[in-house]
Amino acid sequence: MCSLAGLAFMFSASILLQILACAIYNNWWPMLSALMYVLVPMPCLFFGGGSTHFMMSREGGGWMDAAKFLTGASAMGSIAIPIILKHAHMIETGAMLIELVSFFIFICTVMCFHQASLDDDW
Repeated sequence: MCSLAGLAFMFSASILLQILACAIYNNWWPMLSALMYVLVPMPCLFFGGGSTHFMMSREGGGWMDAAKFLTGASAMGSIAIPIILKHAHMIETGAMLIELVSFFIFICTVMCFHQASLDDDW
């Protein structure tokens, strides 16, 4: 129960930072990377059967490889969007840094969830 509350807190903190990056600088362009947060788990849901176990294995077929590629591409998009927006002078440096910290917390949450789902006690 404690690990579930910790995961919920980490996810909430990530989303809060996402919103703060937009609200502090009065610019809602950084919310574009929140779209990628929705796209990151979709390949696991559609091609992996809702499980994250196949992500660490070397075996699989074409669909498993496609799921791994799409997960990696959407994760890299989550990093690239704030950097591209900063480069185009659409957001401030502070908003970009808050976005990247938000993504780091989100990825830590996903990795902790993956580790917790591997445990038999979960």
